[in-house]
Amino acid sequence: MSKKLAFVLVLVGLVAACAQQQPAPQPMPAPVQPEPVYQGKFGAN
Repeated sequence: MSKKLAFVLVLVGLVAACAQQQPAPQPMPAPVQPEPVYQGKFGAN
């Protein structure tokens, strides 16, 4: 009985290893924001 169980587990492992892999989702790049411009001590007055 244990030989059949081991065979089935090996067979399931082989099928899972040979199955088509799902592509990994690519992370979205962060949007580039312009660097803040220094506007002096009191801002844009």
